[in-house]
Parts: sequence; C-alpha cells; structure tokens
Amino acid sequence: MTEASAACPCRSGLDFAQCCEPYLKGAKQPSTPEALMRSRYSAFATGNIDYLEETLLPGTRSDFDREGAAQWAAASEWTGLEVRTVEGGGPGEDEGIVEFVAHFRQHGEDRVHHETASFARKDGRWWYVDGIMGVRPRRVEKVGRNDPCICGSGKKYKKCCGAAA
Repeated sequence: MTEASAACPCRSGLDFAQCCEPYLKGAKQPSTPEALMRSRYSAFATGNIDYLEETLLPGTRSDFDREGAAQWAAASEWTGLEVRTVEGGGPGEDEGIVEFVAHFRQHGEDRVHHETASFARKDGRWWYVDGIMGVRPRRVEKVGRNDPCICGSGKKYKKCCGAAA
C-alpha cells in the first residue's frame, strides 16, 4: 500500500502516499477534523492500530479496546468511505463534527459503520473525541408535525418520534 500509485483507502482520489500515509507515519498532522477522520479510516484499512490509539483525545484512551479494534480491522475488507457532512473545524475553530459511512466486507457480507464523530483541537492538533452511531440529533426548540424528525431518521416528526407523543 506504500506505492505512490496506490489509491488512498479513504477514497479521496489521491494516492495513499500523498493523502493519509504521511499522517499514519507521523510525518504530518491532519489539519482538519475531516482529514483526521479519513486518516483513521485508512488506519483501519491498513491495520495501524497504534495510530487509532494515538489520535484519541488524551484522557479518553482508557476505554479504547485495542484488541477489539485490531480484530475488527483484520477481519474486514475496507471497501470505501463516504463523508456525509462536516461541521466546524475551520481556521480558528477548536471543534468539529464529521458524519461518515465506512463501508467494509466481513464474512462475505457488505456492511456499513455510520457514525457522527466529534473532534477537538488541543495544543494545535486535532483529536478524535467520540462518536455516536448514525446521525447526531439536531437541537430544535419547537418541532412542527411536518418538520423532519429530530432523531435524524429522515421521516416527518409526526410519523416518527411525534407519533408516540
């Protein structure tokens, strides 16, 4: 995977050597939450568990399941990454959110990992903070019956969470 002509696993359209590899080797730091998220996907694809642990916000690493991450990475064929939304993380900002879908194949079955991940800039570098499965609910003061549901399902509120109210 270190050949200059090999496509980056994160599907940026760049060669691995010009995209995520410098991050995984410690030669560069990702400059945005999206770049960090893409490099973490590439770390799973290449089995670089050290990088996954090293990019966790210090103080949040105690619950990192190194063995579980290594097993998941090794047992999966990483088939693509889809970045859905990016919020924050620009110049002068210290927080960012990236919603993504990681595509992989396990035991002959195509699977997805859909996550909305939070990132923080501390000491001049970006760190992975945490993530929730799926779409992070939006904060809404008042929801109308025909508004999109606040849970992020894509359904109208009246047909989703509002149906029980």
